[in-house]
Amino acid sequence: MKTPPPDAVLFEFRRVGNAVKVSAVDPVSNTEISIVGSPTMGETTLKMAAYRKLLWVLQKNGA
Repeated sequence: MKTPPPDAVLFEFRRVGNAVKVSAVDPVSNTEISIVGSPTMGETTLKMAAYRKLLWVLQKNGA
């Protein structure tokens, strides 16, 4: 599986109470993951954490 570049991954941010849920989707394999973090962490930090988790899942699943 070719690693998707960060700009090819779709990200969604949703505020849930005092946390932020970040979903990341690889459009090629349709693999989706989500993480929950503090809004004080900043968008870039949350986005990179979600991206790293997506890469881990893709590697684990061999997608």
